[in-house]
Amino acid sequence: MTNDSCSTKINYSKRRNRYQNRKLELLNYIKDSLERRLAAITASISTLENQIERDNIKNMSNESDKD
Repeated sequence: MTNDSCSTKINYSKRRNRYQNRKLELLNYIKDSLERRLAAITASISTLENQIERDNIKNMSNESDKD
């Protein structure tokens, strides 16, 4: 013979634990996705900065050739 109130608490506890674990998995998935996007943006910024620097060096070289 089991007590229904104890059984309910166990079921609630298990459900809550399962819900929290699923929520944690989802949040980790979202975090991983955002980290990938951030890495891509950081790489794009770095590439663009390098291109700007290279273009500035070219422009300075072209201007000195004109003199």
